[in-house]
Amino acid sequence: MTTLKGRDILGIGDLSVAEMAEVLELGAQLKSGERSPHCKKVLGLLFYKASTRTRVSFSVAMYQLGGQVIDLNPSVTQVGRGEPITDTARVLDRYLDILAVRTFKQSDLETFANYADIPIINALSDLEHPCQILADFMTIQECFGQVSGITATYLGDGNNVAHSLILGGALMGMKIRVATPKTYQPDPMIIEKAKQLAVEGFEIIVTDDPIAAVEGSQVLYTDVWASMGQEDLAESRIPIFEPYQVNDNLLSHADKDAIVLHCLPAHRGEEITDGVIEGKQSKVWDQAENRMHAQKALMVSLLGVV
Repeated sequence: MTTLKGRDILGIGDLSVAEMAEVLELGAQLKSGERSPHCKKVLGLLFYKASTRTRVSFSVAMYQLGGQVIDLNPSVTQVGRGEPITDTARVLDRYLDILAVRTFKQSDLETFANYADIPIINALSDLEHPCQILADFMTIQECFGQVSGITATYLGDGNNVAHSLILGGALMGMKIRVATPKTYQPDPMIIEKAKQLAVEGFEIIVTDDPIAAVEGSQVLYTDVWASMGQEDLAESRIPIFEPYQVNDNLLSHADKDAIVLHCLPAHRGEEITDGVIEGKQSKVWDQAENRMHAQKALMVSLLGVV
């Protein structure tokens, strides 16, 4: 089995096609109890942004492996008082075995990776959210028995989740559709990178027509319309994004066996209705649980304890 030991995962494109498949397989084995690796390692969590699922899932995953977790809250550490990332990275490298960073700028993650030899994991940045996509693909695989060839439609803001979904879809040979207002589309550089990473079967369509985007789709995926740090824009975005709400009408245009995903937290009544998120086609809670299994698989591989 290929190991990722010692590597950094700053974006979903840091995984090869084979490595992605292996992480997903390992996640399923860990979830079922087929495999139960053990390690006495220390995970650091340096989160500049609020978190529920990412913080708890990483913590529980490491505890279940037999390791320890240190919460490096910027408000109570020197990094929050202006210590350079270069200095923080070099010190944490000597204390920790692995570090997950949740931040704003992708360049901060790159600095950590450049100045620390331990594995650095992107636990969310403004550009990407790779750990979320691993959990999403694990959920899709549970539902359909495969990821490649699946048609998934993302609706809403072309944000970090959309970026990682596009890149991950390229690696897995998925058909990705993104429906979003014209001025909120994904970064064109991400689209270009996806085309460079793409394996056979990958397709990407970006449109402002939500009905056309979901037609026959097997996965409907949404996220909040204003990401962390954009809260002051939330109210003004509602009328712009209303046509992209995942509701019963939109769902009726998808494949009859389609599933609904949301990375959470959800603003019910905005990007998704109560009826859909609580409905029989919602896999949101399985998706949230799989954050823990997918991240555990990733850490096991990065730490070389497979």
